[in-house]
Amino acid sequence: MDIKELKYFIAVAECGSISKAAEKLFTTQPNLSRQLMKLEEETGQKLLIRGNKKSELTEAGRLLYKRATEITELMDRTQSELRSDGDEVFGTVCIGGGESYAVGLIAKAAKEVSDMFPGIKFDFFSGDTDAVTEKLDKGLIDFGILIEPSNLEKYNSLRLPLTDKWGILMRKDSPLSEKEYITKEDLNGLPLLFSVHSFKKNNVTAWFCKDLDKLNVVATYNLIYNASLMVEQGMGYAVGLKGIINTSGDSTLCFRPFFPILETHLDVAWKKNGELSKASKIFLERLISDLSENVS
Repeated sequence: MDIKELKYFIAVAECGSISKAAEKLFTTQPNLSRQLMKLEEETGQKLLIRGNKKSELTEAGRLLYKRATEITELMDRTQSELRSDGDEVFGTVCIGGGESYAVGLIAKAAKEVSDMFPGIKFDFFSGDTDAVTEKLDKGLIDFGILIEPSNLEKYNSLRLPLTDKWGILMRKDSPLSEKEYITKEDLNGLPLLFSVHSFKKNNVTAWFCKDLDKLNVVATYNLIYNASLMVEQGMGYAVGLKGIINTSGDSTLCFRPFFPILETHLDVAWKKNGELSKASKIFLERLISDLSENVS
């Protein structure tokens, strides 16, 4: 199994057919079919269910596709990082994290690095803590922005000086919008939307204590923007973070924080035993400098 075979397989998986993949790769269908058959022989697994118009991945094929994309991504990043020579630095800094206005601190440092080193690019991945730590552990991202509570034992970490405030995103015509704060009692019986991450065992669910089972959770979401659309349509009230959705001006939505106040810290984490690329080290130094200036 070599990198060329994996890239051929990825193309077929993403194009959905051998003919379309062959056009994309500027090769012939017979050659591509031979490469795929060779890959199946090497893995001992049937990877594709070939149809007249579309090819579908088997369970083994879906696993290989996931691993193949990870392998080729790592190879591409390594090649880019090795191009750095002297004062001229090339490479991509990959950062993963959830939605938070505190990401503005990361963006500020990234902008400053981009201005100083045009050869450094940035790739931002949005996901919950589980998805971010999985990519971090596999070396697919350089830094993860983790919302507490997170297990930081196996990482180096840097705490951001901002906290996220939890509360309810609702329509402005809701009776609750007249309140300054939202209590647990205010939410009894109301249709609620929870993020998948916050609905797991953490400080958000702890805030509700034993009343969690009494909640009327009508939907879960990954991205607060999608939840905001459901709130606009009157589907319910979204449990989320302040400052992510713009509720000013003509917006039909508003945000009210919880009481008692619920705030969470964020940490930038990177692998303890991992070797950061030159580009990643430059970004980290810039971020540390910015945070020290923020504190002072």
